[in-house]
Amino acid sequence: MNFIILFGVTGAGKTTIGLLLAAELGWPFYDADDFHPAANVEKMRQGIPLTDEDRTPWLESLQHLIKTSVDEGKPGILACSALKERYRQYLQVDESVKYVYLRGEFDLIQQRLRNRVGHYMNPALLRSQFDALEAPRRGECIISVDQPPADIVREIKQKLEV
Repeated sequence: MNFIILFGVTGAGKTTIGLLLAAELGWPFYDADDFHPAANVEKMRQGIPLTDEDRTPWLESLQHLIKTSVDEGKPGILACSALKERYRQYLQVDESVKYVYLRGEFDLIQQRLRNRVGHYMNPALLRSQFDALEAPRRGECIISVDQPPADIVREIKQKLEV
């Protein structure tokens, strides 16, 4: 059983793609944004980038979720920024955890954020997210987000063989 982590900057489509993929596979979907402590949400709402210290309890909660799912043999899909390699390593509790990097150019993502409503993430943080993003490891699945969501889901399923 696989556990898939969709990662990338805010506005890359992690939640949209994750929900579609989960629906097609019949797997549970989790949004890492739901695991942030209230203080983190407020910082992001104010346009203040999170520090590694801010992220520690968040990452611990996510690791627990993934480990529990893997230990119980349950699949899952997690939408999570996981911008830094050390975060991805921390969440890699087992070889069944697969990463999909949803890659998009700054201008495309910025335009998406301008059109997005109802999300606490301040669009002013986009540059800091691109600055913090560390290149995926060799072997991680990389998907361009400049295509329709259904095509992205199809490509993920094909590349990960799920």
